[in-house]
Amino acid sequence: MVRRKSDSRERMVLSAAALLREYGASATSIDRVLAHSGAPRGSVYHHFPGGRAQLIDEAVALAGDFIAGLIETGVRADDPVAAVDAFFTLWRGRLVESDFRTGCPVVAVAVETNDDAPQLARSAAAAFARWQEALAALFVRHGLPEERGRRLAAFVIAAVEGAVIMCRAERSTGPLEAAATEIHDLLAHALRTTGALADPARDHDAPPP
Repeated sequence: MVRRKSDSRERMVLSAAALLREYGASATSIDRVLAHSGAPRGSVYHHFPGGRAQLIDEAVALAGDFIAGLIETGVRADDPVAAVDAFFTLWRGRLVESDFRTGCPVVAVAVETNDDAPQLARSAAAAFARWQEALAALFVRHGLPEERGRRLAAFVIAAVEGAVIMCRAERSTGPLEAAATEIHDLLAHALRTTGALADPARDHDAPPP
């Protein structure tokens, strides 16, 4: 199929996000994006007058929107613990399918100094904040106090992202599975104490009416 010239901008942003996931921010050059996307060189400054920094910034925003969309879908779920479990499962699949080469584009930008483009750190921070707000909204909707919901949301995001980094280093899903199990138990307990979740053990032991 012949690619339309008009889609070169979208292809470049998607390619930049893919390269960030695998190679990190410093290795995501304009040349590498062009080679990956197949976009014409002349399209770079036509679509991205701010150059590489603008392209990377938009790739971070795209990745942030994608993850936020997944979390916001979970906000509408009836079972918040299952929604968080599914988030871990998604990352496990991505790691295994990529042979532990795929990470998070937002983290790739956040861990580098980017002194020449400070807006990248601000974009990464904005993405993390949006994820945290979406998760906190999920927990609060199911009965947690707002402050506790925000703390747990930050903890879940930190645990997922940290576990993904460890998995890539170890080439094992072990860290992610450990984090998923502990967070599952933590959330189940926190929500059960609010009455948002039934306690199977308590229900089992309760005398018949």
